[in-house]
Amino acid sequence: MRIKLINPNTTASMTALMGEAARAVAAPGTEVVLATSRSGAASIEGHYDEALSVLGTIDEILNGDAADAYVIGCFGDPGLLAAREITAAPVIGIAEAAMHAAAFVATSFSIVTTLERTRIISEHLVRNYGMQDHCRRVRATDVPVLELEKPGSSARAIILGECEEALRDDRSEAIILGCAGMADLAKYLEERLGVPVIDGVAAAVKFAEAIVGMGLRTSKAGDLAYPLPKPYVGKLSSYAPTKLFPTTKRQSAERFAISG
Repeated sequence: MRIKLINPNTTASMTALMGEAARAVAAPGTEVVLATSRSGAASIEGHYDEALSVLGTIDEILNGDAADAYVIGCFGDPGLLAAREITAAPVIGIAEAAMHAAAFVATSFSIVTTLERTRIISEHLVRNYGMQDHCRRVRATDVPVLELEKPGSSARAIILGECEEALRDDRSEAIILGCAGMADLAKYLEERLGVPVIDGVAAAVKFAEAIVGMGLRTSKAGDLAYPLPKPYVGKLSSYAPTKLFPTTKRQSAERFAISG
């Protein structure tokens, strides 16, 4: 089984960090292929960054090496539904995966994320994924994403402190790490907190393995059908569905059967 882990930002060192977390939990025989976006921002810390990151993810699915499943390695799950439209292979977002995993092992959780300005994105996802009854609070640490990788950074201590407050004040039973760049902190925090700490990268890889193992594919009936054929102009002309996707039921069935 081949799972492609796509980092929607352009920071290769963060891709490598996510790759370590993914490969640590992958089953024998699962190949985790890493991909760093070739366009977009160095870190995704707002709606604008997120919107522009989607094309890089789409490029990796349409033009990169094919895989049995794809994981979008950003907690905002940018472009998740668009990605599901363009391939029959399962596509997993790390925020959605983390929330479902947390709901399996606890009745409540808090999300600990990076900048305050990104908190609203996580709150939107909580509602979109129907997790309002499980999520006690989304907590921002105001630690920039790229600060997580800096030697000597106080990020780890700040995140630990915020997690401790979540357990005490929110009465949460689990912690979700609200940034792919925190993937290496899960075990460190779990040992100190004594509750489940969920890294969405690891959760997404395991869910991807399970879905592929069940023989499931992304439905092409209705909402996640291939994009409708129409012309695109300007800089996006090369993304026109007429050039990229099947236009008949027969072609759709053939693509569903053979493409990832």
